[in-house]
Order: sequence, then C-alpha cells, then structure tokens
Amino acid sequence: MVKAMTLTQQVAQQMTDEIRNGLYPVGARLPSGKELAARFGVSQAVIREVTERLRSQGLIDSRQGSGCTVKARTEAGGFRVPHAAGESQRDLASVYELRIDLEGAAAALAAVRRTEADIATLAALLKSLDDKRYAPDEAVELDIAFHVAIAEATHNRYYVDLLQYLNLQIRQAVRTARAHSLTHERLTDDAQHEHVRIFEAIRAGDPVAARAAAMKHLRCAAARLKLSIPGRDALTDAAAPATRTRRTKAQ
Repeated sequence: MVKAMTLTQQVAQQMTDEIRNGLYPVGARLPSGKELAARFGVSQAVIREVTERLRSQGLIDSRQGSGCTVKARTEAGGFRVPHAAGESQRDLASVYELRIDLEGAAAALAAVRRTEADIATLAALLKSLDDKRYAPDEAVELDIAFHVAIAEATHNRYYVDLLQYLNLQIRQAVRTARAHSLTHERLTDDAQHEHVRIFEAIRAGDPVAARAAAMKHLRCAAARLKLSIPGRDALTDAAAPATRTRRTKAQ
C-alpha cells in the first residue's frame, strides 16, 4: 500500500522539480514564506518545513533576514536520514540515540563558548516555550529552535547544520510527542523542566552538567515516544563518574 504524501512532501517535491527545471536558477532568491504559503494554499509552518528540507538537500541556502537563495539544481550527496525515519520506531530510536551523543556534546561545548547574546537568545526561547507549552504547533517550532540555539552557541556551524537536519527529519515525531504530552500535563511540564536544567547548566558555564542534562532530556524524550534504546542508561551512567572526576581534578 502506497502512503499518501504529506503537504510538506507535496510542496517540497514541486519546489525541487522547479529548481531542477530552472524555474528558480542558481543564485535566484525564492519568494518569501508568506508568498509561497499563499501560492500553495498551506500554512507558513509547512513552508518552513519545506525550506528546511530543501536546505538539508543542498538545494538552497537560507539566512536569517535575507530569505532563501537557490544554491544548486541537484541534491547534494553524503549523509542522509530517510524521511520515513520519523515513522519507524526502530529508525526513530536510532536517530534519537545519535541525538543523545551529538546534543550532549553540543550542550557541553555551548557551556564553555556561549556569549551573553547566546544566553539571551536561549532565555527568550525558553520563556516563549513556557508560555506556549500547551499550544502544539507553536511549541514544536520553539522546541526545535531551542535545540538549534544550543548548537549555535557552540559557534561551530557543523553542529548547527547537522542538528537542524536531524530535527527536520523527526519534526513529525516531535509534534506527535507533544500532542501526546498534552493529554498528560505532567509530561509537558517535565519536558519544560528538562529544558530549564540544560539552560541553567549552560548559563553557569558547567559543561559536565550541561552534557548530562541534555542527554537525560533526550533519553526522557525517547521514553515519552515509547522508543527502546537498549543499554543507553548503563552506557551514560558508566561514563558520567569518570567525566566528573576528570573535571574535578582539573579544577
């Protein structure tokens, strides 16, 4: 049985075809998100997902405040996660396991490299996420933005690119998890508290605590999605004491 394409997939496919066929030549700027939403009859949230997908495929380059510019007519090769990863429990568990290690490292690096501007951005996103935690669509966007902001605080563009890509692939899973959590108020509150602990560790400049908080948050997020990641707790707990001891001696 062939699954029906989502709105995001339909629009992304049409935009990809138009770029390949030269309707939008290399170097050309795409219409604004508002214009594309009106043209395709979809929300701007769908257009954001589409442009993130095109960017992850190497077709466009997007910069805050300057819109999206066509970068290439054919997709870039290299590392890929199937779009269906968000639909397969096994594949999704593997992506979350990858995120646990990557985002743990990113949080630790952010704790030692963050600037006052980074802290202000994270604080603002955390406040907005707290205000919108019971609004599914807004919360998903803010949740993803918070994790991307942590990557940006590493001041290593490749953390940002890779984590934005992974978040794109599992956006639907994040949306599903938040929709489920809304039926259990405690789960939504737990996720917010986990975000706060990551932020506080980064603000305090404590890389060990930041890594631990980020890894715990993602393990809990996986559990809320009922994903099985065998051995993660044992692996994380085995590594943590040695890391803490090394840091203590260094001080």
